[in-house]
Amino acid sequence: MTDKPNIVYLLADQIRACSLPVYGDRQIETPHIDRLAQEGTVFSNAIATAPVCTPYRSMLLTGRHPQTTGHLINFVKTRHDEIGLGDVFSRNGYRTAWVGKWHLHTGSFPEIGGRDYVPEGRDRLGFQHWRGYNFHTDYFNGTVNLDEDWRNERWEGYETDALNRYAFQFMDDVEDDTPFCLFISPHQAHSTPYAFAPEAYYDRLPAELQLPENVPDSVREQSLNIYRHYLAMVLTVDDMLGELMAYLEKTGRVEDTLLVFGSDHGTQGGAQGINFWAKREPYEESIKVPLMMRLPGVFDGNHRICDTLTSPVDLFPSLCGLCGIQPPRTVEGYDLSDAWCGKADAFEQEAVLTMNFGATYDYLVDGNEWRGVRTKTHSYARWLDGKRMLYDVEADPLQMDNLIDNPEAKPLADEMENTLTNLMDTCNDALQPATSYTDWYDLQRRIVRNAHGPLGDPEDEPDWSLLK
Repeated sequence: MTDKPNIVYLLADQIRACSLPVYGDRQIETPHIDRLAQEGTVFSNAIATAPVCTPYRSMLLTGRHPQTTGHLINFVKTRHDEIGLGDVFSRNGYRTAWVGKWHLHTGSFPEIGGRDYVPEGRDRLGFQHWRGYNFHTDYFNGTVNLDEDWRNERWEGYETDALNRYAFQFMDDVEDDTPFCLFISPHQAHSTPYAFAPEAYYDRLPAELQLPENVPDSVREQSLNIYRHYLAMVLTVDDMLGELMAYLEKTGRVEDTLLVFGSDHGTQGGAQGINFWAKREPYEESIKVPLMMRLPGVFDGNHRICDTLTSPVDLFPSLCGLCGIQPPRTVEGYDLSDAWCGKADAFEQEAVLTMNFGATYDYLVDGNEWRGVRTKTHSYARWLDGKRMLYDVEADPLQMDNLIDNPEAKPLADEMENTLTNLMDTCNDALQPATSYTDWYDLQRRIVRNAHGPLGDPEDEPDWSLLK
């Protein structure tokens, strides 16, 4: 391993842990994900603490909570003064690149057919090389933005193949002595009104699929029909990972490359009777995501399991820790790299704050506001309307036995509520109606306020002294 390993981060969309063989479901075969798990480390407590695209991606790339960045919903414009992961790595000698879905801008709002360009400059949060797009789900013959402003290029074929081609082109052009940080973000396995996947992937699915007991009869048939599309897309991402691993081997980069596979959130899949594609929920199907890493000498071999509780805000500072880089003082997450590596007496957090801010993904509409706490063993949530839940996710992973009204569980429920209050206080957070956040945005959907009060011009430069 070098002092500054390359980073290749494959960030999938809407792939939940519970649908993968690595995490226990045996209906499909994912040989490449399985291989990465065997050659690296599998994280068993990676939590999408705000299970919606933009909030998760913002937490990953800034190390800050939605209450601070203002990313409560999709399709809002990221403030230019945010210091991003791309900024930090590029200023520490890395060549940085983003390929694929971004979703930290306003493009394609409010409909899929709209312009989805992410302009050069601060809107790209420090990523130097760009073959990204903000949001679209035309998986066949879609488009990416180029480095030059306002130009798009249409790819040929299916998205996972095309994004790999762009990734390989970038890595081919990086000088051998220059470390790089590359994010590749396919939109799969997200819903689409168009074709989901090539037919060959459907042929690899079993004739009959199964759904767990927590999917009620009222939504089972519909969920089964959608699940076939969903798993076909998961297989496309598995093949994408396999091609990526083969490229790293062919170019001799395996030994000095941290390869990461993860997802921004899950999907309910009909569990708890909730719509298949829904994910703004405190249930495991939405918040528990796959995360695995391979780096020879650090994360390697024997299928090591890391049970460190890991939130998206922890990913940025922990990647910095692995690469010997000082994270900026703006970061709110923890550097968990020592715990990830299995070092004795390493710091770990006992609980993470989970959250949802409203009834819809893209607008501020009242409803389904909740905050919660996830520990290694339990999940607790409280909704604005008074509903509460408490589950033992070790003994009851399908969350079919809500313990909240069990007298024997009352001390634990009280403890979780106290933890929730403390975590919310840390973020200056309040459980309130979605429409209470209306003044956080201007008419261009730029963020002008956060939980701590009014903010300055949303297009100001960052305070770069915070990097020191």
